[in-house]
Amino acid sequence: MELKPYLRRPHFYETDGMNIVWHGNYIAWMEEARTDFMDQIGFPYSRAVDAGIDFALTDVSCRYRSMTRFGEEVAVTLTINHLSPAKLELGYRMVETTTGELKAEGTSGHFFYDRSKGRPVALKRALPEVYGILQSLL
Repeated sequence: MELKPYLRRPHFYETDGMNIVWHGNYIAWMEEARTDFMDQIGFPYSRAVDAGIDFALTDVSCRYRSMTRFGEEVAVTLTINHLSPAKLELGYRMVETTTGELKAEGTSGHFFYDRSKGRPVALKRALPEVYGILQSLL
């Protein structure tokens, strides 16, 4: 399965007085890229939520490499770093599309949570279709 990078142009309100993107926005872009990723694999996040399963965030990190300015376009490439029946770690690379300059890179950790049971669940059992797709992308 060929996944496309998530493309993002900063909105003016995401910048400071020097037209540089505020650092916290990169975390939001990572979340947007995760949602886009789920759409691309054919299992929108809303479908997982409708099935009662959340991909709960356990941790997130971001290393800033270069400033992103208003008007630039950033491609966010998402990879699966680690997958187990109970946990998922994703990796992100944010690169300016015209120059190829690395803007930031990060990771997010998740566990699978069953809303009806109020506890963690093995994705392999709860949503085997999604687990199989994720496993095929390792």
